[in-house]
Amino acid sequence: MSEPSGEAGLLAAVARAFDACPAGPVGIAVSGGGDSLALLHLAHRIAPDRVRAVTVDHGLRPESAEEAAGVAAFCAVRAIDHSTLRWAGPPAGGNLMDQARLARRQLISDWAGRRGVRHVLLGHTADDQAETLLMNLARAAGLDGLSGLRPVWRTAGLDWHRPLLAVPRAALRRYLAGQGVGWIDDPSNENDRFARARARKALQALAPLGVSAEHLAQSARHLAAARASLQDITARMAEAHVQDCAGALRLEGAALDRMPPEIARRLLQAVQRWMTGTPHPPREAKLDHLRQALAARRDATLGGLRFCWRQGAWLILREGRGVQGPVPFGQVWDHRWDVTGPALPGAEIRPLGDAGLRLCPDWRDHGPREALRLSPSVWDAERLIAAPLAGKPGLYRAELTQGLAQFILSH
Repeated sequence: MSEPSGEAGLLAAVARAFDACPAGPVGIAVSGGGDSLALLHLAHRIAPDRVRAVTVDHGLRPESAEEAAGVAAFCAVRAIDHSTLRWAGPPAGGNLMDQARLARRQLISDWAGRRGVRHVLLGHTADDQAETLLMNLARAAGLDGLSGLRPVWRTAGLDWHRPLLAVPRAALRRYLAGQGVGWIDDPSNENDRFARARARKALQALAPLGVSAEHLAQSARHLAAARASLQDITARMAEAHVQDCAGALRLEGAALDRMPPEIARRLLQAVQRWMTGTPHPPREAKLDHLRQALAARRDATLGGLRFCWRQGAWLILREGRGVQGPVPFGQVWDHRWDVTGPALPGAEIRPLGDAGLRLCPDWRDHGPREALRLSPSVWDAERLIAAPLAGKPGLYRAELTQGLAQFILSH
């Protein structure tokens, strides 16, 4: 079913997103382009006291600072809380657009953590969905890639929402024009150097065949529904056959052997991403190599993980070199651990290590050594304050921000 694209339909779509966000501030990511500016305008009409706008200035074009200032001025007139975040720039080499996207996501996540924002709305439209589908077709993507952009997902304790995925871009332009609001057109959207710009032009060329952005977006929704069913089965398998072991995982070998190949593949992908925090799944060739090793009961590695055969199950452990170093107390550690307790000045969270493990005489009662030495602990310089998973909790607790099954369903 198409999303109503008149003013009432747009307001209803954004209102549903706010209904899905518990009481508290809601972030709106705004570039100054028509899509995100329309989202901000609609959100401000619905819940003006909850809106917190944020703009990332990538510094990739000379006009970017002026565009960010334009968003700030738009917000100032309407008394909207607004922040501008600046990217220091990309490292040498690599995919510039991908680097900018990841940097934007990280900057906004850090900003949200400082501001008490747990939900952020993004202004992607049905046209973005269709362009993404075309780009992924060019890469011979499977079901996950062809399912398009996700309407809702969670990363590191922050929920991201795309309430306008069923709305054509043109409808948002009409809305802004009707409200007397101007917007900025990013010239990179017409630059054939970028895949999305080429996809946008290809979409225009397909229009005479009846292949519209709305139809492609609808196809992506159908594929996403099929993907969601597979993810639901995978999550149930994780709940039934995977157990936590002080931050490591124990996966029943016989259960893995019985799983349909696609479900086993998805489960192993999810385990690797959830434990390491990597944004993309491992390459299929590496995943196939792992599955062959597991079928032969040979210890193996995959993208920062070790798979060790122990008493009829796979013990899945982090490789020490990939675990995060010290962070100030109060931050999420190693992308998945939330450590709570008294906030002491100068305290930090870091891996327990061998030295810390020696200070926990009862550690053998709490899990495998390989897992506990990489578990979160609280330190004041060289003094161990707490090791919540190794039998020395004190007044502190260490909890996962999201379990494996939850991660599967939200990614």
